[in-house]
Amino acid sequence: MKINASFKDKRGQIFDIFVNSPKDHCALITSKKGAVRGNHFHKKSTQFTFILNGKFKFYKAKVNKKGQIVEKVRRKIVTKNEFIVHPPYEAHTFVAVSKNTTILAFACGKRGGSYYEDDTFRLKKKLNNKSKFL
Repeated sequence: MKINASFKDKRGQIFDIFVNSPKDHCALITSKKGAVRGNHFHKKSTQFTFILNGKFKFYKAKVNKKGQIVEKVRRKIVTKNEFIVHPPYEAHTFVAVSKNTTILAFACGKRGGSYYEDDTFRLKKKLNNKSKFL
């Protein structure tokens, strides 16, 4: 979903990404054109992604506890101000289509610092253009 400005005047704009919902982790992620991010899922954490700039091919699909894809993969192009929620057991992948792309990734659950990999499960079968689409 696109997020519209909550406030706007001659100085600029304010975008409310979260209201009354603290998060456990936030990361700023930059990617060069062609870079692949994700190809994983979380069993306990919900992840939120906000596109700051650039364009990505975004892939997602539900997976089971073993990380096997259990539905056809969905693909869409996401751009600036797009907000995406990744619930547990939803595999997700971003491929940067434009150069100098930037996202903010937020999480509910242990996801930052030394906990980064504790709830990150890599996919054996990657989500990409060769996936079967819905």
